[in-house]
Amino acid sequence: MENRRNQHGKRGRRGKKEQREFDHALLNIARVARVVQGGRRFSFRATVAIGNRKGKVGVGIAKGADVSSAIGKAVHNAKKNLVTFSIVNETIPHETKTKFGSAQIIIKPAKLGKGIVAGGALRAIAELGGIKNLTAKSLGSNNKINTARAMLKALSQLKIKKDDHANPSN
Repeated sequence: MENRRNQHGKRGRRGKKEQREFDHALLNIARVARVVQGGRRFSFRATVAIGNRKGKVGVGIAKGADVSSAIGKAVHNAKKNLVTFSIVNETIPHETKTKFGSAQIIIKPAKLGKGIVAGGALRAIAELGGIKNLTAKSLGSNNKINTARAMLKALSQLKIKKDDHANPSN
């Protein structure tokens, strides 16, 4: 088989960069240990959020021997747990309140130009989902994993009414 080289003498694609299907953000990284005979074995746990910026997001958690393998496994896991939701005028269709474990969150639509008023995991998931205007508040827990899962649950509960499509000027 003949090796093809591009104009710069390198093999491979001709300067084309592969477009990724999902963007991802690292929400949390933790060194965890299990105790075995003779000491502790350390590994890393990564929590990653992925999204296509068009109304599809997911959160994945995985452990690995090093940080990069944990992140790769978490991204793969997040692709299995995707949630699809609708975006109306760069925001969500209505307010919702959700609880996951002890994490309780409230997300509300915001006017055009307000931006994302949220912190931590809520902001990252909203940005990856393509929401540009949102107000969110996390109550009850500082745990990033439960807060992220509560956000996914809240986004999955969003329903769009038929008149929202017909009259987008609201």
